[in-house]
Amino acid sequence: MNKVRKDWNDIKINDSWAIFKIMSEFVEGYDRMAKIGPCISIFGSARTHEDNKYYKIGVELAEKLANAGYGVITGGGPGIMEAANKGAQQGGGKSVGLNIDLPFEQNYNPYIDQEHNLEFDYFFVRKVIFVKYAQAFVILPGGFGTLDELFEALTLIQTKKINQRPVVLVGKEYWVGLIDWIKKVMLDEEHNISASDMQMFALVDTAEEAYNYIDEFYKFHELSPNF
Repeated sequence: MNKVRKDWNDIKINDSWAIFKIMSEFVEGYDRMAKIGPCISIFGSARTHEDNKYYKIGVELAEKLANAGYGVITGGGPGIMEAANKGAQQGGGKSVGLNIDLPFEQNYNPYIDQEHNLEFDYFFVRKVIFVKYAQAFVILPGGFGTLDELFEALTLIQTKKINQRPVVLVGKEYWVGLIDWIKKVMLDEEHNISASDMQMFALVDTAEEAYNYIDEFYKFHELSPNF
């Protein structure tokens, strides 16, 4: 037996038992989220301070969405997530936090409804819950995690694994470099996406523009879970 195989065989693997923990997270997440109703997922940096313009936009937009009857889903942490949960509560809407323990930044914010504060151990389960009940995805400036959530949503829409949903990037100054690269390199030079894929998202600057884009979409589409 070669060394790699021997070393691997010496490791005690309990993958089979982990399945039950994963199942329990899915069951609890589905059960609790199904009772909340239609929501909007709002993503953005955990490191954004409350005096930042994007924090203020997050509060304003979430309040508008709550006034319109949507719940607001965030990752439950500080920064943009806190802003969105704060706006949801100010608008009298349901304020949902999907929390996960992270080593350097995740502490759930005080604006999550106690009954809508969900805890996760697995990132992939949490990402499914973000998507399943979201009627739209709002992306404010953020880091790697925010980009992950953005491209997850776009991939699922592109491949028709979920229904068409509004994807709104807020902050032209922040996002324009990425959008230009996608168009110039991915589309025009390498042909790795189609021209129609550029229509899957909108780029806006204000809470009003983001809200109007979502509101206009649902004048012609039905609210429903994604799968």
